[in-house]
Amino acid sequence: MADVILPVLNEAAAIPWVLERMPREFHPIVVDNGSTDGSGPVAEALGATVVVEPRRGFGAACFAGLRAATGETVCFMDCDGSLDPAYLPSVVRPLEEGIASLVMGARQSVEGAWPWHARLANRCVALEVRRRTAVKLADLGPMRAAGRKALLQLDLQDRRFGWPLEMVLKAASAGWRIAEVPVPYLPRRGGKSKVTGTVTGTVRTIADMSGLLR
Repeated sequence: MADVILPVLNEAAAIPWVLERMPREFHPIVVDNGSTDGSGPVAEALGATVVVEPRRGFGAACFAGLRAATGETVCFMDCDGSLDPAYLPSVVRPLEEGIASLVMGARQSVEGAWPWHARLANRCVALEVRRRTAVKLADLGPMRAAGRKALLQLDLQDRRFGWPLEMVLKAASAGWRIAEVPVPYLPRRGGKSKVTGTVTGTVRTIADMSGLLR
C-alpha cells in the first residue's frame, strides 16, 4: 500500500472525482491547508485520511502529509482534477522495479490545461536543473513517487512553492536515479490553480524556486 499525499486549499469541487478514481492499492492523505469550502470534511466522508496543516504553503502541506504517511512508498499529486490518480501505478512502477529512486510524472497537456506562462516557466526551470545536475527532465511535475524514509532523509526545508524543486535538487545531489513517465494533464475542476492559474501565482513560484537555485 502506497500513501498519496494530496495538498488541498479549497478543492471541494474536485475532491470527489480524484478520490473516486484512486486505485485501491493507494491510500489518500488529504492535507487541508486552510480551506474555507469544507474540503476536509468532504475528503473525510469519502474515506481519506485528513491532516490539517494551518501553516500556509505548498511545501508545508506536502511535509505534513509526508510526516503522516506510513507506507514504504509515498506519492504526491495535486487534488484539483488536473491529474488522474489512475496513472499512479505507472508512476510507482519504476520504483518497484528498482529502475529509479524518484519518479516524476511528465505532464502531457490537453488543450487549455496548461497556461503559456506556467509552461514556459516550467521549461526554463527544467533546463536549469539539467544544466546544474545533468538530470534530464522535461517537467517538474506535481505527480511523483519516492520511498518515504529516503525522502525524510533528504531533509527538505522549503515550505512554499520551492518544495518540488528542492526535492529534485537534493535527490540528484544524493545520487538518486530520477526517471520520468508521461501522465495526462487535464483542465482543473473548478477555480484557478494557486500556482499555474495566474501570472501572479507563476511569478511567486519562480521567485521561490529561484531562491533555491541561487
